[in-house]
Formats: sequence, structure tokens, C-alpha cells
Amino acid sequence: MFGYVIMNDWSARDIQAAEMRNSLGPAKGKDFATSLGPWIVTADEMAVHRDADGFLAVRAEVYVNDELVGEDLVSNMAWTFPELIAYASRASRVVPGDVLGSGTVGNGGCLAELWGKAGGDLVPPPLSEDDEVRMVVEGLGELVGTVGRARHPHALPPRGVARHRVLAVEPAERALRGSLSP
Repeated sequence: MFGYVIMNDWSARDIQAAEMRNSLGPAKGKDFATSLGPWIVTADEMAVHRDADGFLAVRAEVYVNDELVGEDLVSNMAWTFPELIAYASRASRVVPGDVLGSGTVGNGGCLAELWGKAGGDLVPPPLSEDDEVRMVVEGLGELVGTVGRARHPHALPPRGVARHRVLAVEPAERALRGSLSP
């Protein structure tokens, strides 16, 4: 592992809801949906913050318009960063240069999680144009971003009616099935 950087994935929940029936999907993959910075701190530079169990014992905070909305110790994660990389590479190819996100700091930081803790009340409110989001991680610095003007994507075409077709069995497969019969 080369190093660490602060990452904000700017989940566009409104776009997710419009595009995906289960409200989870491609919004994190939009070209505007990830900020990294302010710089990469190498793994050896962060080693001084590693605790006896291999976790980074650093404080992480998230502010919206200078109001603290989430804070935690990164060492409260369930797995160490090497364990997260091992898990991610089980069924996917992970290569040098890949950026892997570890998830949201506990005790807030993800507005959807905060809304769940508030019983569904939108407290704090959804981000709006010109809101400033500031993420501060001890040893990594501070990443600041401002919410831009909303881009309204073009309307999706109406959902088609499901069609039911019978799958034809290819002749070679039919012959193979016949040879496997008892």
C-alpha cells in the first residue's frame, strides 16, 4: 500500500433514486462524484499513528458549513487497511494506482446515516448549492469542497413492459445433455 488520502464520494442520492429502483447504484461513479486530497501521505509517514493492533489511531471529522456533523477515530473501524485491501482483492483485481475507499467515519459523516439515527428526519438538512463540506483527518490534512449548481439530468425513458421469451437450447448443448443422461 502506497499511502493514504482523504476521499469524499459526494453520493448523489437524488440521481441514485431516479436511476435505480433500490436507491443504490451508479451515482458514486459519476464523473463529478469523487474528491481526493489534499495530498497523498505515504504509508511509512503514517506508521507513527499505527496502534498495537495495526489500526491508524487518528481523528477524523466532517463539517458542513463549519458545523461538526461527524467525528470518530479511524481506529474504530472493524478491519485494518491491509485487511480491507485483502478483502477487496478476493474477487477483484487490485493494482498499483487503484484508490480504495474505507467508508464513512462513525458517529456521522454520511448524511443518510445521520437521518436514520434521527428517525428519518433530515437533520442536518440535505446539501444545497454553495454548502461547504470540510473533512479533516489527523496526519492527512483537510479536504474542502463546495456544492455546485445542480445539474438536472435528462429524463429517463419510460420503463418498458417486461417481455417473457423462451430460451432455445442450442443443438450442441442438446447433444451434450443427451450424453450426460443416465
